[in-house]
Amino acid sequence: MKKAAAEKEAEEARKAEAETPEAKAAAEKEEAALERKRRVSMDRSWVPGVFVPVGVLGVLWLVVYYIAGAQIPFMMALGDWNILIGMGAMAAAFAIATLWK
Repeated sequence: MKKAAAEKEAEEARKAEAETPEAKAAAEKEEAALERKRRVSMDRSWVPGVFVPVGVLGVLWLVVYYIAGAQIPFMMALGDWNILIGMGAMAAAFAIATLWK
């Protein structure tokens, strides 16, 4: 009997504590944390479909620049910026790949 009474008192104390402003704020904070976790755990199946083409585009940009850059007018106008474009695309692909889980 004493154990049941103690459990009942503890339950009432928890209910009374849950009604305090601090407890409500803590509950809201916990709910916000759960919402963030739910958002973070969204589907990441799009990542390989994006980082592979971006990486391939960067490699192809450099290959075309080295092979035929002198014959393509806009690549000739860009000059050495072509290297930055190709390497930038590959770096972007790597950054996107880090999102894959």
